[in-house]
Parts: sequence; C-alpha cells; structure tokens
Amino acid sequence: MLLIRCPYCGDRAEVEFANAGEAHIDRPADPMSLSDEEWAQYLYMRDNPKGLIAERWRHAHGCNRFFNAIRDTRTDRFVTTYEIGQPRPEVTPEQAEEAAR
Repeated sequence: MLLIRCPYCGDRAEVEFANAGEAHIDRPADPMSLSDEEWAQYLYMRDNPKGLIAERWRHAHGCNRFFNAIRDTRTDRFVTTYEIGQPRPEVTPEQAEEAAR
C-alpha cells in the first residue's frame, strides 16, 4: 500500500487522495486579454516530466484540504509534501536518487 503524508493529518492510504494536477501554476493577471490559443495553453498544457514534478493533491476522504507534493513520475514515490502557499522546497540529489529507485 502506498502511503501519502498529508501535511495536516499525517500518513494515510493513497485511496484517500485525489491528484489535482500540476502545482504552482500562476493564473494570468488579465484573462480577458488573452487570445483563445493563450487561454487554452494556460488551461490545458502542463509539464509531463519523466522524474520529479510538483503536484497539487487533495485529501478527499480525510480533511478535504489541498496540499502540494513532489513526486517522481517514474516510481510514484513521494519526496515531500507541503502546505498550499509554501514555496516549493529544494530537493537534494540524495532525495531525488532515492525517489528514482
């Protein structure tokens, strides 16, 4: 069973969580000034790296709060989780290597 650490509730089973997409996406300051192509780019185009990615998650069957996580897409291992509004933490080379195993 995969355990995910909710920064508010602690470690819980993965079935309690829902992925909410890439984290740290800035909303355009003036969406009405964007072209349809620019708006579609903002809405739908996201990074899909092979490796570490910062994502937003929701503890859907727990506290129901959103938080951010850094996860390795190759192994599905979580490096860290952190509250919404906090800056993305630095990941050490050792943490990245451990997540890739």
